Amino acid sequence: MNHSNDGNRPQVCMRCHVAGHVQGVFFRASAREEATRLGVTGYARNLPDGRVEVLACGTPEAVGELRDWLRRGPPQAQVTGVACEPAEPPESRVPSYFEAR
Repeated sequence: MNHSNDGNRPQVCMRCHVAGHVQGVFFRASAREEATRLGVTGYARNLPDGRVEVLACGTPEAVGELRDWLRRGPPQAQVTGVACEPAEPPESRVPSYFEAR
């Protein structure tokens, strides 16, 4: 199911920090694939403390689905925790695609 924005649906952004064995296991690339499938934009990037930060922008339903996926991650990952909070998009604009940084 593709949740790409049709211009009339409300957009939300959420910033999540994913803890566990989530670096070096294709987490960012897998998050990009899942986000693209859901029509979610933003980014996933490694943090120096071993977590992955994800900014997800899209419809509330699509962002919620990605948040649920982050709790599992790709098969190689071992997610021990996900903390999410509402976020403003960078420079007050919604990203146009999802990037693995």
